[in-house]
Amino acid sequence: MKRLAFFAILLCSLYVAGAQQVSSRAKAMRMMTYARPEYMVKDIKVIADTMIVFSLADQVIYPIGKHENVEQYITQTQLQWYRESGYKPFYDSMSVSVNTLKRLDGSYLDVYRAIATGKVEMLGGKITDAEIVLENGVHVGMNKQEVFGVIFNKFPKSYTSDINVLKVISGAGEVGQIYTFKGSRLRHIGIISRYKYY
Repeated sequence: MKRLAFFAILLCSLYVAGAQQVSSRAKAMRMMTYARPEYMVKDIKVIADTMIVFSLADQVIYPIGKHENVEQYITQTQLQWYRESGYKPFYDSMSVSVNTLKRLDGSYLDVYRAIATGKVEMLGGKITDAEIVLENGVHVGMNKQEVFGVIFNKFPKSYTSDINVLKVISGAGEVGQIYTFKGSRLRHIGIISRYKYY
């Protein structure tokens, strides 16, 4: 009798775990149908409280816009930036100039001008200042529904209510934006990249 009860509990737990995985994938597939065409969303994954959106849009690779140099970006934002310039290693035998733009609250952007594209490329960043606005209009302090509304035309609010982290990753997986929510508000934007100084 104990053995039968054990197998019944095991079977139920496997069924529930399988149902949750299907539910997450079903939610992701449904959200794909709501994606805005300009974001060219190729896949969505939902893992626990994180939604990962894989996009081919330029806004993901160039979240601050396609600028020829750092000065052009500083002029466009009309914000007070504190700029640090330095060199970082490249292929162990070269050094490449990297600019770090900082704000008083600790927000920063690490950028450099790539030889291959001639554009200002993102290496990393952390944004907590509401005055810094990304190319897609997202800024710290926005409502969760507004942030999701930038990428999706419409969606059931229940699909995003338990999401605390939204990652928007470039199709090649080299550059990404990480939106972190606290309650219903966007509290932090992270910029990440896997490529190094090319």
